[in-house]
Amino acid sequence: MHRFNVREIADIPGSIINGNYYNLTTLNYYNYTVYESNGTISNASACYLVLPDLHPIVLSNGTWINGTSCYDPYYGIKLRGSLGILFACLFAASITLTLANLGKHGRLFLRQEKRFRAIGRRWQWYWMCFVAACGIIGGASAVDVDRDYLQGLAIILQSIFFYLMIPGLLAVVWEGVRHWGSWQERQAYDQNPFSLPQNDKRSAKELFMPLIFYFFAWLNFFLDVPRNWEGFDAQDSSEKIDATVKPMATDVRFKIGAISAFAAWCIICWALQHAIHYYKPMNTGALNCTIGIIRQTPTRFLLTLPLLLIVIGYTLSASILWELHPGNIAASVGWLYGLGYGPTFLILIINEIDGFMRLNEDRELIGQRIARGMTIDAEIGFARVRKPWWWQKTDNRFRTPEQRLEALTTEVGGGPATSRNIERNIELGILPARPPDEDQEPFRDQEASPGTAFSIGDSDSDSGRSGSQRTISTMASRPQQIKSMLDV
Repeated sequence: MHRFNVREIADIPGSIINGNYYNLTTLNYYNYTVYESNGTISNASACYLVLPDLHPIVLSNGTWINGTSCYDPYYGIKLRGSLGILFACLFAASITLTLANLGKHGRLFLRQEKRFRAIGRRWQWYWMCFVAACGIIGGASAVDVDRDYLQGLAIILQSIFFYLMIPGLLAVVWEGVRHWGSWQERQAYDQNPFSLPQNDKRSAKELFMPLIFYFFAWLNFFLDVPRNWEGFDAQDSSEKIDATVKPMATDVRFKIGAISAFAAWCIICWALQHAIHYYKPMNTGALNCTIGIIRQTPTRFLLTLPLLLIVIGYTLSASILWELHPGNIAASVGWLYGLGYGPTFLILIINEIDGFMRLNEDRELIGQRIARGMTIDAEIGFARVRKPWWWQKTDNRFRTPEQRLEALTTEVGGGPATSRNIERNIELGILPARPPDEDQEPFRDQEASPGTAFSIGDSDSDSGRSGSQRTISTMASRPQQIKSMLDV
């Protein structure tokens, strides 16, 4: 055990801080500064708490005994940390639902077309996983925000991932609106491929709208996230907050970032109006057109667009008022969770519920094709009969080339079964040899029959060749009949 002399801490001059005696000579030698306002002693490399319930001791060589670092958890979990744990668990649960919807709507039942890629219907679920991951990290970081005596990495992580969640949330709503318009286009294209050309004004808008949206979304990201966040941990005194933290939290970059997020929200509304205008029946007149847009808009967009606007409005307000900023540890948690994490989670849940209620697009398109076929058959008077159970095996209208090949191999046995069949057929003699004549013995020389002549030619003995060669020629009994010059 380490032993120390009590006289080492009893030198004069000294000072008593919160009931603890400290040698000022030792503190000055190691450049320690006493902050009586927050009860800490620190230098350039270390910081210790000197609170009434803590009794650290410093020796003459600068060693601290029973010292507690300023960055160790000191307080208990409060309301901010409790709500952070709650939302972290909710976001984690939403990831499982998102993956289930991704498997449901991302699966292909029809051949993929170049005009409508399968990745287009999956982007929404990818972005939802990203937003949920940001919510989990931000909510878990709130625990250490409550427990730390002096703020450090926890408040920085929560602020970073909150602002990183904003462009991801914009992308979630955008991809949902964009793909809904693409789905309306696909249904119209499936009915009549020549009704929607790709060189008109409509297609030009659909080309530039994603570029404009992602420009504003990425502008929001680059203005808010990549910055020096180290100043947000200096909230131990009001002087530091007014001099360092508050100017950083309300600078012009946060304001322009919030405005760019609002511009991206306007592009989403424009894309929704564009899809309804071209793919849904509309009424004439300004009032009737507005009512028609509201009626044709899916319910999930009527709910998610206002919620997204609430989150954007909160970030804009926080860039102006420091009292509302998510990086302010003294701000009311109702602003952060009521206007930030709450609407974000509701947007995810609304999309999850809608995803479970909707059918897979390929399956729905197959049903529409069958319904159109039945309508056409009824118009021409063609009576449809119930197909037998084995008819589905030969119905290749909606199968991919790989599925058709797999169906063909299944019909003939497929895989190892085919190999076994081939071996069994060979063993049973599928390729039998010609049976010998029963009247003729196989090991007896054949006798010359009438009408057959043998001519044997011996090799010339004077030719100098060592071997001899015999040729046997058989002449048919019936004379050859020449029918054309080609037989000669």
